[in-house]
Amino acid sequence: MSSSIKIESVVKEKNRMGECPVWEERESALVYVDINSQKVCRWSPLTNEVQSVSVGARVGSVVLRQCGGYVIALGTRFAFLDWDTQVVTTILELEQDKPNNRFNDGKVDPKGRFFAGTMAEEIAPGVRARRQGALYTLFPDHSVIKQLDQVDISNGLDWSLDHRTFFHIDSLTYAVHAFSYDVHTGKIACPKLLYHLEKEEQMPDGMCIDAEGKLWVACIDGGRVIRIDPETGKRIQTVRLPTPRITSCCFGGKDYSEMYVTSAYDGLDETTLAKEPHAGEIFKITGLGVKGIPPNFYAA
Repeated sequence: MSSSIKIESVVKEKNRMGECPVWEERESALVYVDINSQKVCRWSPLTNEVQSVSVGARVGSVVLRQCGGYVIALGTRFAFLDWDTQVVTTILELEQDKPNNRFNDGKVDPKGRFFAGTMAEEIAPGVRARRQGALYTLFPDHSVIKQLDQVDISNGLDWSLDHRTFFHIDSLTYAVHAFSYDVHTGKIACPKLLYHLEKEEQMPDGMCIDAEGKLWVACIDGGRVIRIDPETGKRIQTVRLPTPRITSCCFGGKDYSEMYVTSAYDGLDETTLAKEPHAGEIFKITGLGVKGIPPNFYAA
């Protein structure tokens, strides 16, 4: 780990389950969700203020919308969120036959389509119905296709810089998989194992790509983000953070040279929580020596 790397807690307002950070250049702000608090949040580094909108259901992901505002995946539906009016407008309901499912992580592809996946909620601590989730793509015309079925916890996702590969995490496989990706149709195919997490890395959660085409994976309960080279399938860097439940990461700041990392305090018992003063905070990592790329906008 380079000695120039600096980690600071920037959002002290704690999240039960902070997730899906995305840098919004037009607002100079970090947008993210607190899934279990059913909120979409926006933090401004300039004012250090957190604004939030309650959306009335567990919200797994938020993405930027080209014409302003956001698209969110909440409960088992896709919806638009107008930030100023706080109005949530349903686009489409899915999985109505699976009342225990909800959307989890999501991201927009290079052509403005919103990829987001579902998962089964726990019915007791550590107990959930297996392979109930799926990965969907919401097209700009509001049509939807199911890309993957029999998923446990659809999680981190991103695309290679040449737009030929789609990377995806199903958390309970403890791995990152690479798929061939057709940028024209949005279809994915031919999954291959890219990286299997080591024991101390625990479970993979959110993920993002940097400007060198390397992947950064947040390790929930592993207290770290790891950098993976998709060419070799090897881990090339580990950055440890000051709390165990590290959930996701994205690049941001004016030149995308800062990494923002979300965390959670849900899932920690009282004894552990007492020893983890930073659980649920959001961290900024500087000095990584690599930049990110701007997020894509949903094209409608």
